[in-house]
Amino acid sequence: MTFCESLKINRIWLLLSLLLLAALYRSVVPDMVLQWSEDPNYSHGFVVPLIAGYFAYDRRRELLEVAVEPWWPGFLLCCCGILQLVVGWLGAEFFTMRSSLVVTLAGMTLFFFGKRLFRLMLLPLAYLFFMIPLPYIVYDSVAFPLKLFVTKVSIAFLQAAGVVVMREGNVIMLPATTLEVADACSGVRSLISLLALAVAYAFFIRLTPLRRCLVILAAIPIAVCANAVRVIGTGFLAQYFGARAAEGFFHEFAGMAVFVVAIALLVSLGAWLTVRDGRIP
Repeated sequence: MTFCESLKINRIWLLLSLLLLAALYRSVVPDMVLQWSEDPNYSHGFVVPLIAGYFAYDRRRELLEVAVEPWWPGFLLCCCGILQLVVGWLGAEFFTMRSSLVVTLAGMTLFFFGKRLFRLMLLPLAYLFFMIPLPYIVYDSVAFPLKLFVTKVSIAFLQAAGVVVMREGNVIMLPATTLEVADACSGVRSLISLLALAVAYAFFIRLTPLRRCLVILAAIPIAVCANAVRVIGTGFLAQYFGARAAEGFFHEFAGMAVFVVAIALLVSLGAWLTVRDGRIP
């Protein structure tokens, strides 16, 4: 049985399942979208479903030709997803509720279409996890050590360049002013968005699995180093041009500029690995 034939045969059950899914997540998904619009750390959430859809579209020929064999244990995975939603709702834990949507979709794919089609849909489904905001306890546990690391690196560079500066935690103390390395300067915001882009980019270009992993992992040091450069630049401006020169427009512009540079570095790495691999993207 082909995918198209399976859609025709199961169209009633599929429609009912999608309606039930919409009813279960009628408040969960809108709340998540609202957070995308209000929290700059997760503004990339708007493009994640589009990229996941493109992954599925790019595999449309294989999806149409693959043999479909419904796999009943997928129904158990659907039940686990719904149970996860209930547990998250009872505990008011948003990440648990939101991630249960991906689990339920994976279970529906297995139940209606089987393991072969699920393998083809594994990347699009897994990529949807990037649209789900992390729990604040996880976010803070990553942001705090990164803030300290970026502060230490920036202080070391500024002192090596002859700038009189001291550090207290994540606070940089200059003779004329004091700068705080906030969460936005820690690199977490860039890291989350850059990781999502790195995964998409790594699968858009033709690379071996090992080199794809290298491109994805490279997003971590690139994001952290880019934000360290941003803090160092802010320190120089504050030292030689005053605190006002390091705030306002420059602060916002520097954030966008370093992210663009980080993307350029990531793309350059992928292009270089593609050439080394002897393949054309």
